[in-house]
Amino acid sequence: MTASGHALSVEVCTDERAFAELAGEWERLYGACRSATPFQSHAWLHSWWLSYGGPGRLRLVLVRRGGELVAAAPLMRVRHPLPALVPIGGAITDFCDVLIDEAVAAPGAGALADALADLARTALVDFREVRPGGAMERVYLCWRGPRHRVRDSMCLQLPAVPMDELVGRLSSRHAQRVRNKVKRLARLGVEWRVVRHDETEAALRRLLALHRLQWQGRKMSAEHVRPRFLEHLVRSVVPMARSGQAAVMEFLLDGTVVAVNLNLLSGGMAGTYLYGFHPELRERKVDVAAMLLHASTEHLAPGGGPRVLSLLRGDEPYKYRWHPDTVANQRFLLARRRTAPLLAAAAGEAAARRTAKKVLRGDPGPADHR
Repeated sequence: MTASGHALSVEVCTDERAFAELAGEWERLYGACRSATPFQSHAWLHSWWLSYGGPGRLRLVLVRRGGELVAAAPLMRVRHPLPALVPIGGAITDFCDVLIDEAVAAPGAGALADALADLARTALVDFREVRPGGAMERVYLCWRGPRHRVRDSMCLQLPAVPMDELVGRLSSRHAQRVRNKVKRLARLGVEWRVVRHDETEAALRRLLALHRLQWQGRKMSAEHVRPRFLEHLVRSVVPMARSGQAAVMEFLLDGTVVAVNLNLLSGGMAGTYLYGFHPELRERKVDVAAMLLHASTEHLAPGGGPRVLSLLRGDEPYKYRWHPDTVANQRFLLARRRTAPLLAAAAGEAAARRTAKKVLRGDPGPADHR
């Protein structure tokens, strides 16, 4: 296969040390892929692998042109519940995708599809949590075997505009309540700042401590209290903050840090990934969601920043107060003829889950197949 007079070569990397050494090349490719989210950065993916990866499971599909990395699919092999190739990132990664340099968009997607077809001889390719417009869509269109696309997690997002413009989307009564809450922040003397790069690790440790305090006595994600999650967050976000792919915000009241928020950033999107706050803010009737959104919009809106502020996966009721746009991630199932039964099993399981959710919501209509 050729592109602009240069042959495209493909290799599958299974060596963890080689993965680490790809950092510079990977970040150049990341910058050349318009649809990339912060979760496709080398810092995030390699750190995740160090915390959550397993021996012998790594499968990095690398496409080069004249020696330069122009496409990559970060995958790993799993055996349960079905033998499959799945994207690196797991449950703590909101968006998964491949990377393709825009300069070789069509041939790069074709090369990845061909390489995945070789890997799919004994395993299903099950690629989850792809945002609409993601580079994986191109690979899906190039696939020549059995394939299936279904909806995945629901995400909510807002335009990355100043708070006044967001408030303008609300009813007049609701808008006035929000303005009053923002004014209350000023009266209480709540201040916020983006921490310096050399303060990032300490701020992340405070974030998780406040997150545990925020959920004290209530059910929270068990992963957020595990040492491997802290190690991953520090190891990935510190270099991401240095390169502009992350911003950690601290909120101070009477000189004390009472909340910390982590935003992950890319050219077209900012995502509020995780936050923690002291219960004292509830006692003082602070609307924490309004506080975080106000600070994030002030930080992101100036200077032609990201176009979208994503609230990431999940459709919790509090998010709907802001009249967000609803966007569904995609799940791509790719197989060869001999692995087509695996695809059928995965598609059937996904359909059953959607049907069960509709029944629980009181809407027992037919499942949505696409």
